[in-house]
Amino acid sequence: MAAVALFANLLPIADPAEFVGRPFTPPGWSFPEPLGTDNSGRSQLSRLVFGARQSLAVGLLSVLLAMAVGTAIGMAAGFWRGKVDRVLSLLIDSMLAFPPLVLLLALAAALQPTISTIVVALAVLLTPTFARLTRGSTLAYRSREFILAARALGAGTPRLLGRELLPNVLLTVSSYFFVVVATAIVAEGSLSFLGLGIPPPAPSWGGMISDARSSLSLHPEQVAIPATVFVLTVMALNVVGEHVRRRIEGSGPAAG
Repeated sequence: MAAVALFANLLPIADPAEFVGRPFTPPGWSFPEPLGTDNSGRSQLSRLVFGARQSLAVGLLSVLLAMAVGTAIGMAAGFWRGKVDRVLSLLIDSMLAFPPLVLLLALAAALQPTISTIVVALAVLLTPTFARLTRGSTLAYRSREFILAARALGAGTPRLLGRELLPNVLLTVSSYFFVVVATAIVAEGSLSFLGLGIPPPAPSWGGMISDARSSLSLHPEQVAIPATVFVLTVMALNVVGEHVRRRIEGSGPAAG
């Protein structure tokens, strides 16, 4: 799916906004439209492929941004403790206490629905999760032997944070990367389904499912096809994420 999204422009498929035939053409596995057309006569295959690009881009970018900000906040809270920890922990707990769906809908409704604003909204929603994970990892590692040895050898705060703590913290946090990407893709699909996500005519899996709701009884394949791709992609990310997490948790700390 990642390869298809990356090389979508090179594939022999129609433009996702182009009308290629009669509306509701059923799947027939005949080239070039094996999955038929949607309610407007656009290629289902093309919209799935370009929708994958949108969904994966939003998921990856939002999680990378949330990981960067959350890691910085969590390391600061766990390393310096005291007032810094109390203030940052209060901020993290306040954001975690707020209903995530309400926060996401409020941000999506307040901002112009574009890919960049959706990425920022999802990053805001996911940052407290990474901050909490990072804080816990920093607290666990800051009293380990290799940190104490670095302190005894005269390592300053920049070295302790950048060379000793950061690689180990990132190793722990990154074990949840794929799982959180799957969560972000589901959130983006939910926004698009509600009409608050990627605006048409840009394709989106959630938008495709939403457009097909009115014809569900007569043309169930219009919902089944994008929903199946959606489920399989999220399932694959969760399986990969669980495998990565087991591998990383089975390895020891990486001293700088």
